[in-house]
Amino acid sequence: MDGTLINSGAIISNTINYVRINTGLKPMDSKILLENINNPNINPANFFYNTDTFTPKHSKLFEEYYDANCLKLVELYDGIDVLLEQLKKDGYLLAIATNASNEFAVKTTKYLNIHKYFKYIIGYDDVKEPKPKPDMILKTLDYFDIKSNDTIVVGDSKKDCLSAKGANVKCMLVNWGFTKYNNCVVYNNCNELYQAI
Repeated sequence: MDGTLINSGAIISNTINYVRINTGLKPMDSKILLENINNPNINPANFFYNTDTFTPKHSKLFEEYYDANCLKLVELYDGIDVLLEQLKKDGYLLAIATNASNEFAVKTTKYLNIHKYFKYIIGYDDVKEPKPKPDMILKTLDYFDIKSNDTIVVGDSKKDCLSAKGANVKCMLVNWGFTKYNNCVVYNNCNELYQAI
């Protein structure tokens, strides 16, 4: 969802910096923050908050700011609504697997008027382990009762690819999200992506 369908960079960086400020840390540059939000090689609690693990205080602060402000600072990437409409017409079953909570995913997709395209939405709180583990993808395959070779994961991060690989599913990366790629096959706009699908 984030970085693929929805440009939520501002709300994510603002929320993390809200947590940082309220736990005695200085704000982090949003560019550095977003470049690392999907980095599978870091401990995110340590990188963003200088702690070994996320604490209940981190979660409470994150959720209160995000919940109050998320709809003010999100927008669809160019062409997403047209792409989703075309994929629906073509008969694809569409789902969202996101490391956001299910509640926020539903809330945001309804606000942006794309919820209607998705038959299934799964968040980090619906599985034991979120991406980069394959739990979300496997649970989605089970929900639709479809095979891995009939499925494509579209994402903007290495976590998406690792999750797809763990479920033996093809992954396609877009280059308009939080992570920029120049050494692998990526799609730079919705038309390129649609033609490749």
